[in-house]
Amino acid sequence: MDTTITPLGDGVYEIDTRMAGYTGITAGYLILSDRPCLVEPGTAGSAPIVRQALTELGVGPSDLASVVVTHIHLDHAGGVGDIADMYPQAEIVVHEKGARHLADPERLMRSARMVYGDSLDTLFGELKPTDAARIRAVDETGEIDLGGGRHLESHYSPGHAKHHVGLMDSLTGDLYVGDAAGIYIPETADVRPATPPPDFDLETALGSLGKFASLGPQRLLFAHYGPVTEVDEILERSAEELRVWVDAVRDVKDEELDHAVAMVVERTKNRYAITADDADPELAAKYEVLSSSASNVAGIIHSLNRHA
Repeated sequence: MDTTITPLGDGVYEIDTRMAGYTGITAGYLILSDRPCLVEPGTAGSAPIVRQALTELGVGPSDLASVVVTHIHLDHAGGVGDIADMYPQAEIVVHEKGARHLADPERLMRSARMVYGDSLDTLFGELKPTDAARIRAVDETGEIDLGGGRHLESHYSPGHAKHHVGLMDSLTGDLYVGDAAGIYIPETADVRPATPPPDFDLETALGSLGKFASLGPQRLLFAHYGPVTEVDEILERSAEELRVWVDAVRDVKDEELDHAVAMVVERTKNRYAITADDADPELAAKYEVLSSSASNVAGIIHSLNRHA
């Protein structure tokens, strides 16, 4: 099994978790500290890839101290149950609004299957339950001990999802942003919004981006995808894209969904190199699988209707 591991310095390693076999759209991160920590294990299908990567990095079944997810969407947390089985000493850390779904994923999986249908198995696989005794829920803030005086501090950051946290590394100043800052596309340096139903809320999301900026991170580590050092620029761009998409959807939200999506895509496509006329269509297609325009528009419509 091939693995793609990228060292990022200070014991941080990016692992390509290869959702649905795609390279370069889902990343997990191993912090190889005194108490090794895995951030964002990815999908259930990613679990064997992650285990192989950790093995190559010298982390055995009894060595992993913690597994942390920014939120419980299946591209981030679908593999938690499998990883918990593989690493029986690891504590599982999640926001309190997501904890019960990791212990008993039946409702979450039922909802996901309604959305994704038969493609659910290919995209994500099955989230297996984790022993509730191994789950630690965090609230507004929390701390994950990495050993040697180093820690991750969690910061509640809803807007994309009501169970979302950002994670700040006390040693490096790295901020693991999950999906709260949108999708970063390293090939084109685009930032696109991630606004799926049912939790997206513009003002809440903008508040979380403001919180991230106030933490003064040195680097942003995106689950989609990779490290970014232009912190202020990217956080400002993320907020701008959210406003642009919400304004665009507000203008067409009374249209049929397919028509509304087409109109929003047309209105926003020139903002991104990935959707330019000379762009790589395969790159655009794989990011559409990850975070579809239809899902983003549906999430914004849901939010606008809720506020109305």
